[in-house]
Amino acid sequence: MGPLRIICLLIGFFLIAGCAAGIVKPPEKILPALVLISPDKAPPLADDLDGELLGTAIERSLEYYERIARNNMYRIGERHITGKELRESLLAFRKILDGSESDEVKRKKILNAFDLYRATGLDNQGRVLFTGYFESVLKGSLERTDEYRYPIYKTPEDIVVANLGKFSEKYKNERIIGRLKSGELVPYFNRADIEETGALKGRNLELIWVNDPVDLFFMHIQGSGEIKLTDGRSVQVSYAQTNGRPNRMAGYLLDKGKFSKSEMTHQSIKQYLREHPEELSDILNYNESYVFFRIVENGPIGALGLTLTSGRSIATDLDLFPRGALAFIRLRKPVFEKDGNIKSWKTFSRFVLNQDTGGVIKGPGRVDLFCGKGSTAEMLAGSLKENGELYFLVKKKEGITGAPPVSNVGE
Repeated sequence: MGPLRIICLLIGFFLIAGCAAGIVKPPEKILPALVLISPDKAPPLADDLDGELLGTAIERSLEYYERIARNNMYRIGERHITGKELRESLLAFRKILDGSESDEVKRKKILNAFDLYRATGLDNQGRVLFTGYFESVLKGSLERTDEYRYPIYKTPEDIVVANLGKFSEKYKNERIIGRLKSGELVPYFNRADIEETGALKGRNLELIWVNDPVDLFFMHIQGSGEIKLTDGRSVQVSYAQTNGRPNRMAGYLLDKGKFSKSEMTHQSIKQYLREHPEELSDILNYNESYVFFRIVENGPIGALGLTLTSGRSIATDLDLFPRGALAFIRLRKPVFEKDGNIKSWKTFSRFVLNQDTGGVIKGPGRVDLFCGKGSTAEMLAGSLKENGELYFLVKKKEGITGAPPVSNVGE
């Protein structure tokens, strides 16, 4: 079947079966995801981490702005700014940070030099739900053995990604993933097809073999990992593609009465899976989503092609918030006891860079904080499900914003 025939079939499918495919028309009028606030409404610009990691994250966003067209446009509130202006904002912010003044003087300089935009959030009042993610660490082998028998697959060559926006403006930013079967686009293999019936076996798609199906499953959710090989080397893998199927698992555990919503955390789910191996297949396969990986030199890699920085990179809806831009977050984080149990919660705030996105990170009220690598990062990421605040900072443009200078804010 020729390409023209396939395109015609796709158009017909989208027009006739749009509702069945879960395609929803965007609203007639899209409200800004960010609103400008006055300096007196600004949060205390305190930062709970050392400045070295912040400097690293800034450098990576500057690298991104060097790669893209300087005139790329981004909407921030009622303002449209270019990639060049976002780069200049980071340079101006870094100059303030590198100064020798006190933290309070630096704060006043930031408020004088930058406009602050607050995310409208889940309720149009600024409430943002924060979760966390981390980089998995697994044990693996380049050869299949009795111990290492669970494959990490690279992207199959028969995956078809259809960008619906190319067919109609009303489907902008929508896409569908599948495969061609007898000239027809059909859904791609689900998790059960791949893991239970071996739909991808014999196609030389295995990158690495690992020894733990539970850790592998959570690496699919996190999107990246470090694989420590049997010969002492390490290999970094990062998200390459998905099968386009729905990402779900919590519904199964809730419907079966395994957990209440308040009890469900990353740690509790992981513990349940390890303690009930007889249910493992049913629970994992309920999540039809499957992730394919690629080997990278450094990682983990975010949606902008940048290496993420622990505690300083966030994932947001990149259709709403400017890529690579400087942001500020304020929420609570857990304080752990030595045994890993949560002892208390405390409010924290910090500057971060908008460098990633995620399949369930949609809308102006969702943020995923990259917590780093290893068991401590996993505990933090698995515990975060907190309402907080999200702000973006953009260098003021003379004659556009005109916010009054700050002289005594915070004194």
